[in-house]
Amino acid sequence: MTSSLPKNAKAVNKYLGARLDGRPSELYSAAAHLIVNGGKRLRPYLVIKSCQMLGGAIRDTLPAGAAIEMIHNFTLVHDDIMDNDEMRHGVPTVHTKFGMPLAILAGDVLFSKAFETISTDNVKDKNTSSLLVARLAKACVDVCEGQVLDIKMAEGKKIPTKSEYIRMVEKKTSALFEVSCAMGAICAKGSEKDILNLASFGKNLGVAFQITDDYIGVLGDPKITKKPVGNDLREGKKSLPILLAIQKADKKSKKLILDVFGNAKATKKQINDAVNAMRSLEIEKDVRTEALQYAEMAIRSLERYSGPAKKELISLLDFVVKRSL
Repeated sequence: MTSSLPKNAKAVNKYLGARLDGRPSELYSAAAHLIVNGGKRLRPYLVIKSCQMLGGAIRDTLPAGAAIEMIHNFTLVHDDIMDNDEMRHGVPTVHTKFGMPLAILAGDVLFSKAFETISTDNVKDKNTSSLLVARLAKACVDVCEGQVLDIKMAEGKKIPTKSEYIRMVEKKTSALFEVSCAMGAICAKGSEKDILNLASFGKNLGVAFQITDDYIGVLGDPKITKKPVGNDLREGKKSLPILLAIQKADKKSKKLILDVFGNAKATKKQINDAVNAMRSLEIEKDVRTEALQYAEMAIRSLERYSGPAKKELISLLDFVVKRSL
């Protein structure tokens, strides 16, 4: 992990704290709940480093960095409501701790505050602010579309194709990585080509991130994931590692995997057999290959740039692809 991440996170946290302080206090406590209880601030970090790579200063990025973190947390609050999850980051989810009405309002406040922040805070250039608002609004639409694709995928009996999975990931997960980098370029007053290049870096980083995350969700070390091994398989998540395993498996292995897939009553033995079947298929190698392909596309997007901020972006990409694999 790149060493400047905690320092940048501290600056963003301070800024977020000031923005999410208001009355009624319980509303702002609910809005800030997930923010104060975890998160690496990867998306604000991408805003900061993308801006710095193009010669901008960290002070120019704080409104945009805080806004993207608020939008990210808005999506988490609503995700947890939709999935009826009770825990996140090792603490109760917002709707579990504060109740459903306050959780919905907390999500709404995060969403609204994000746009207020980039349209009123430290705005010296209305054109820059307008570009940030337009870009962030488009990303929010993409996330909503991606969420619906994910829900439809989960509800349907059909196992999706790899291209259907990637399309969903590009919208649901990758959109916020893409917009983070694009907003960093906008804060630095980069050219249209710069914005395009940074957006491409973020988009491909986001896909690599999700592919890796999905692998960890199925076959990751429980000590790191804090979830039982095979958790996503038992929950029936149609993620890339599971799609690849079903595609690659012989009749016997396929039955072992499908007996557990989406089966909340699967026994420990059934789960272990399915996980071992997936491991014997060398799914980790296939997932790593897929993630590395997107990582390589991300790196190519930054070919024309240089300097320490570029090295830190590449270092983050390296961490995202290789973590816990």
